[in-house]
Amino acid sequence: MAHRAKESDLEEIFLNTFSWEVFILVSALIGVAYAVIQSYLLLRIPVTEEKPKKISASIRQGANAYMRRQYTNVFIFAAILAVVIFIAFYFESGISVAWKLTLGFLVGAIGSAVAGLIGMSISVRANVRCAIEAKKGLNPALKLAFRGGTVTGLIVASLALLGLVLFYMWFGNPVLMIGYIFGASLVSLFARVGGGIYTKGADVGADLVGKVEVGIPEDDPRNPAVIADNVGDNVGDCAGMGADLFETYVVTALSAMLVGYFIYTNDLSSRITRSIVILPLAIGGTALLATIVGSFFVKKSGKQRIMTALYKGLIATVLLSAVLFYVVDYYLMNGNLAIYFDAIIGMVIMGVIVYVTEYYTSERFSPVARIAKSSVTGSGTNIITGLSYGLQAVFIPAVVIIGGIVISFFITSTSFGSNSSMGLYGIAIAAASMLSATGMIISIDSYGPITDNAGGIAEMSGFDKKTRDEVTDPLDAVGNTTKAVTKGYAIGSAALAALTLFAAYQFSIDKVPGFQSIQLTDPIVVSGLIIGGSLPFFFTSYLMNAVGKAASAIVEEVRSQFKLKPKILTGEDEPDYGKAVDIVTKEALKQLMVPALIAVLTPIVVGFVLGPLAVSGLLMGVIIAGFPLAIMMTVGGGAWDNAKKYIEQGKYGGKGSDAHKAAVVGDTVGDATKDTAGPAINPLIKVVNTISILFVSIIMYHYLLHI
Repeated sequence: MAHRAKESDLEEIFLNTFSWEVFILVSALIGVAYAVIQSYLLLRIPVTEEKPKKISASIRQGANAYMRRQYTNVFIFAAILAVVIFIAFYFESGISVAWKLTLGFLVGAIGSAVAGLIGMSISVRANVRCAIEAKKGLNPALKLAFRGGTVTGLIVASLALLGLVLFYMWFGNPVLMIGYIFGASLVSLFARVGGGIYTKGADVGADLVGKVEVGIPEDDPRNPAVIADNVGDNVGDCAGMGADLFETYVVTALSAMLVGYFIYTNDLSSRITRSIVILPLAIGGTALLATIVGSFFVKKSGKQRIMTALYKGLIATVLLSAVLFYVVDYYLMNGNLAIYFDAIIGMVIMGVIVYVTEYYTSERFSPVARIAKSSVTGSGTNIITGLSYGLQAVFIPAVVIIGGIVISFFITSTSFGSNSSMGLYGIAIAAASMLSATGMIISIDSYGPITDNAGGIAEMSGFDKKTRDEVTDPLDAVGNTTKAVTKGYAIGSAALAALTLFAAYQFSIDKVPGFQSIQLTDPIVVSGLIIGGSLPFFFTSYLMNAVGKAASAIVEEVRSQFKLKPKILTGEDEPDYGKAVDIVTKEALKQLMVPALIAVLTPIVVGFVLGPLAVSGLLMGVIIAGFPLAIMMTVGGGAWDNAKKYIEQGKYGGKGSDAHKAAVVGDTVGDATKDTAGPAINPLIKVVNTISILFVSIIMYHYLLHI
């Protein structure tokens, strides 16, 4: 490590007395407190109009009912797994290890669930207030929607950081915290899969009958599936995204801590080890404070674009974080510039992925315009063009991530005397830095479902056309881009986090004779690689099919209601919204178990049947195949969605035209890819990696016993 030649007496006193653990803990608590204040300011706004209030209450009741049933099933499964974890590690490592891993697993599961639930709870209360504020103009509605998003963003990041620092202060060993990331990953997987199936089953079903067959607008109160569709925005994009990025934050930070721990495992009492292990959390703590400051910069001025107003908050957060990261590096790493550059590289990767995702999904750029233009000749050309841009969108993020990996690895390993292990740690710091902006990214993302619901409430409540056309529709269109940007960010960070987890797995098996190296000429490794490469495709096939089944059930229900109550379409009869909500809830919960079991059981089965080296191949394969597939699905789906909205603004015939009908079909396909299958690959990658690390000792013991 490059030490400064001489430190002042003041610096020595600071280094010896300052507790970074306490600083991180206080930062997390400040984040929670700020979120509570923002929540109070939002909820104190009265809702006096009865019709919007009633619609919002229906959305809230449907969302709560779904989440209650989903988490009942999830925690039954989690309780069984907790018993399995305790028994397995009780016999392998003793009770002192078993209870810590089990407790961490349960707390991680609860933390991920709570993060998603709080975000959803705020969203279903902010939607009606945003709709009412929209009558006052664009700026008041934007301010309120972002305030609601800020609550979710800060709660997710603060709770994740709070759990990490408390466990570290308690256990003092990141290895004993692995159960925490497994619990968070498991609930994230269920939340993403179940919420994704629900939201897109309802959305696709509502569109296919309402828009395509009957020709009524989106969010029309005559559509029996309209409440289910609005519920889906919250259980998928709020609860699902909140749980997903809570887990990503935890996984990224803890995997960096694990790599640092394994590098200096023979010198646990040294300052170097303590600094390396705590650094990822210190980065998270400083970035959380920067996020709070950055939230004040989200303001729209004059004719400035809505997206620009949101990006001002992100830019302010990143710039302030860059300054604070240097302070952290100065005191924890003796001003080692390689480590500081790693942190900067992580933020650069984030910035490029955000820009590329917006380029391919925003109506301002050519991909969306060309997809819209292709709709003139039918749904077939719309789907082909959208698919081509989804595939194209993979390349630049891949190149950027590769560049970040190579640069951070070499500058860090060189700085530490050609130490390749420290090179891996440099990659881990880049990932931790990239994830440090999670609070702001989720704030921008959660703005999306709030404005989406607000537009639906405005439509169903009969608000004037000007409010819808000039306020809620523009806000909603930007929301589609923000949701796509967040998914791109989550996927890119998942790739880096998974690479770090893979490094931690390798450190674990390197200690056992015969497992020191992975050879791609070894048929066992290649077998694992092929299984891992095919796993994301096999996994997402179930999700796409599940959306199709849920959508079919909704289509049949909506058609049935229109047939039995023809006066629904004339506005003389009320649709049965509750029945549609109940149908899609049951279908989503029924369909989510098989994909979840695929993710959980695959690494365990491969490990026990083919051995630890096959698991190494499995981990490489699932990262390499999962990353491009997830980008293609999410970005392509976002492009299809905004191409439809581009036409709805009056291009190529506008609403009701043949081009619009073709674009609706493309959007229907994109819905399943961007909000269900693509985002679910993130937790798949991390669940597979986490389970592999958690059970590596048991797998190796079994394998060595039988060879």
